[in-house]
This record gives sequence, structure tokens and C-alpha cells, in this order.
Amino acid sequence: MVKKSNRVAFLQGKTENNNSHSNERTHNNNERSQKNEQTQGYEEIPKILNNVFLHFKEGLFDEAIQLLEEVLKIDFEYKGVTSALKCATFWSEKKKKLVNVNDKFERAEFLLGQWDFFTQFLTHIGETSERCLYSIKQFAFGKALKLYLEIFDDSGFYDADVLLKLGRCYKALGNFDKAIEYLGIAHQQRTGSAVILAELADCYSLINEMRISKALFREAFFIEPKAINLLAIDSGMIQNLIKKCLEKGLRKEELSTWIPVYGTIYGVFSIKRELRPLEFGKLRQSIYALEKELAGESEDKHIKKPILINHYFWLIDHYVSTGEDTAKIEEVLQKLKHIDSTIYHEYIQ
Repeated sequence: MVKKSNRVAFLQGKTENNNSHSNERTHNNNERSQKNEQTQGYEEIPKILNNVFLHFKEGLFDEAIQLLEEVLKIDFEYKGVTSALKCATFWSEKKKKLVNVNDKFERAEFLLGQWDFFTQFLTHIGETSERCLYSIKQFAFGKALKLYLEIFDDSGFYDADVLLKLGRCYKALGNFDKAIEYLGIAHQQRTGSAVILAELADCYSLINEMRISKALFREAFFIEPKAINLLAIDSGMIQNLIKKCLEKGLRKEELSTWIPVYGTIYGVFSIKRELRPLEFGKLRQSIYALEKELAGESEDKHIKKPILINHYFWLIDHYVSTGEDTAKIEEVLQKLKHIDSTIYHEYIQ
């Protein structure tokens, strides 16, 4: 017969075991519940980001910031979220400033100007997804386009500046046919504009019309390289030239003047034409003026030098196309060698 004290101890032990198993089951259930909630949270992230990018397109940056902060609570290291949050914060601040700009043209100019600042800002925030950039571009250029179209319709005449901006907006939004149409009219209104020619060349590059693109880029970078906004150029061949120039240690402010030099050396600016007599005369005058400046105490020799080199290239191309005596070509080559022997050797190879 079991004693009463032993039976009590036995029953107490059994109760404790049951309680222990019950607590363990509760703990396991809680863990599973947390994991399920976490999994559900992860599954929600793509949906949340879809809404973020829709908000970007509509310019609802404050709403997008709230959604991005929700994602960070689920996974602080989710790829691209931190950079997207920085982008949203950037544009949220700019949009608040835009409210205080009343003039249509100034509002449109503000948006395009901020996009240029934004592209520089991107170099400091790490990798940003293509979809993020595309969505913000749709907002900035889409809003600017509406404003420029209103200005264009209200004006009743062709203004080259407005036509240029319309072309740039259409290009950014991927409507290259419309971009070429407006830029073509702008070119008719302002023949010889390096900026308009560069934008046209960029559009032709983006639709893979490389022969036209190369010819137009060559013209643009000869006419006025410093006027060309490299931040607005999307062409892969120009971006590659920029990369090569930077690898050579050139400073950013010098890039536009060196691009035609290396564009010629690397065979990018390979579509050439014969100069008209008036153009040939102006070219020789420009060469004379540049040589004089470089021989003196000019403060911007680092800018004038690549411009002169490119002028030499154009002069040589003209002599070759017109069948001039080789002695004239050799004379120009010796001048090139004198001001930059490295470029000379790269050019003649």
C-alpha cells in the first residue's frame, strides 16, 4: 500500500511535468506565431514597395516615406530601401520649395534643375534601383513637361528654349520620336546650338541610330563643348568616354573639352564631313586665336588646350577629305606633338 505522502509527491510531480510541457508548447506556439508574422511581413515588402514607386510617380513623397519606414521595421537591411528613403526625402524637400514658385516657366526650370542636382546626389547614397529612379523621373519630367506644354500652347510661336526643354522632357520619359520632333524644330530655330545638337545626338543614340548620333555629337562638342550639360546625356558611348576621361585623372570641369579629343582617338567621333569655305576660314582663325592664348599667360590653359587639339583634328580631317598636300597635314601634326606629345602618339597609332 502506497503511503499518502508518497502519493501526494507523485501527483505533484505529474502536475509539474504537465505544466512544464504546457509552457513549452506555449513557447513553441509563440515562436511559430512570430515566425509566421515575420514571414508574412517579408511577403508584404514587395507590395509595399510597389505602392512606394506609384507614390513616387505621383509626387507623393511624404506618403512614400511612411511606407519605406514600415519596410525598415520589417527588415532594416532590405536592399535598396535606405537609398529609396533618401531619394524620397530629397524630393519631399524640393516639392515643398516648388510650392513657393508661381511662374510656370520657373517651376518647370526648377524641376529640371533639381533633377541635375539629384543625379549628383545619387553618387553619394549608394546603389539605387532602376525602378526607383524611373518612378522619380516620371514625376519630375512628367510635371515639367505639362508646364512646358502649357507655355508652348500659350505663347503662339516657336521658342527655341521651350522646344529644347520639351525635347529633353520627352527624351527622359522615353518618347524619343516626340523628342526628336521638338528638338528638330528647335534646331531650325537656332542653328548651330551645341546644346540642341547634343540632345538630338543623344536621342538618336538611344534609338540606335549611331551614324547620325556620332555626326551630331562631333558637331556639338566642336561648336561649344562647355555649353553641353553632361548630366543630361544618357548615350552609352558618351558615358563610356566620360568614364575613360575620369580614369585618366581628368577633372570633372574639364570633361566636356576632352570628350571630343578622346572621342576622335577612340573612333567614336568617326563620322566626318568636309568643311565649307566659310567654316574653314573660321576654323583657321580660331586655331590662331587659341595658339596665341596658350602661348601667353591664359588662366584657363587647361580648358583651351583640348579645344585647340580638337580644332587640329578637324583641320587634319578637312585636309584629308579635300586631298591637300601631306606637308600641310604633317605641319599640323607637329603642332599637336608640340602641345601634347602623349595625345599625338595616341592619335597617330
